[in-house]
Amino acid sequence: MRDTEMSGRRGDSRFSRLSIVIALSASALLSVVGPAHAAPVKDPLPADIPDYQAALDAVKSTDVRNAVCRFLLTPVPADGTGGQVQTLPDTAEPCRDLPAFTIKDPVARNEITPGFVAGTAKPLPTEAIKLTQLVSSLSITVNGRNATVMLAPTQGGGWHLAAVRDGDSDATYASKATLGTLVFTEPQIRGWYQLKLTTVEPLNDEARQGLGGQASMSLSDYQKLVKARYADKLPGSEYDTNGYSSGYSPQHEADGAADSTLLLAGASSAALALTGGAVFFRRRRRLSTR
Repeated sequence: MRDTEMSGRRGDSRFSRLSIVIALSASALLSVVGPAHAAPVKDPLPADIPDYQAALDAVKSTDVRNAVCRFLLTPVPADGTGGQVQTLPDTAEPCRDLPAFTIKDPVARNEITPGFVAGTAKPLPTEAIKLTQLVSSLSITVNGRNATVMLAPTQGGGWHLAAVRDGDSDATYASKATLGTLVFTEPQIRGWYQLKLTTVEPLNDEARQGLGGQASMSLSDYQKLVKARYADKLPGSEYDTNGYSSGYSPQHEADGAADSTLLLAGASSAALALTGGAVFFRRRRRLSTR
């Protein structure tokens, strides 16, 4: 009996981290599994990320590396709040004169879901949190700068480069996820949180402010907060029809206007452009409720 249980626990390593969070939540709530029976669970691969090998191939590709180098070679726009676009240098070997660096393995960037915000989804990890992007940072600072590589899912499977932006905060916070916990962002306020069982804890000042200064709160109470903040700003609302989709308003964008972002308008390097973070987040984020 003991061996069977231990074997089953090892098999959990193939499940997603999200599934483990749910299992742990159920155990805590129903009190059906005692700590004496818990076995160490290994998580050697990020099984919660689909097509992860494609993501690894993307961040290690020459095209992505060259895009990062072009980004690092281009000065940050002096006026981060403006919409002026700088064309990146289309050199044959953009990395040649830069220090050697690697792009770290990508990690999951999770966000709260529209259904959770609207209050139509239950306050459960599978309903509240959704994987939207993958993020990677650089192994070292290059010319005093770090950068975040952002991957978006490709239709039909796989991942592709969506943007490169200054700083590494997204990757730093996203990498704080551990076995049995989830890390997610409330992007409207740039808040980062950790979900332990069904308890939400802030990871940065924006998140602490988002929780009203509390050190933690239940997922159901957190849902009430975000519903009050954004439920009237979801697609189809008056807020949305005025051009501010899914709660991403110019005021929130201005909070990160000092950031610079490399936008990918097409497949060729000539299509790359550097612009202020406000323009990057001004794109319409049509989120459909499930």
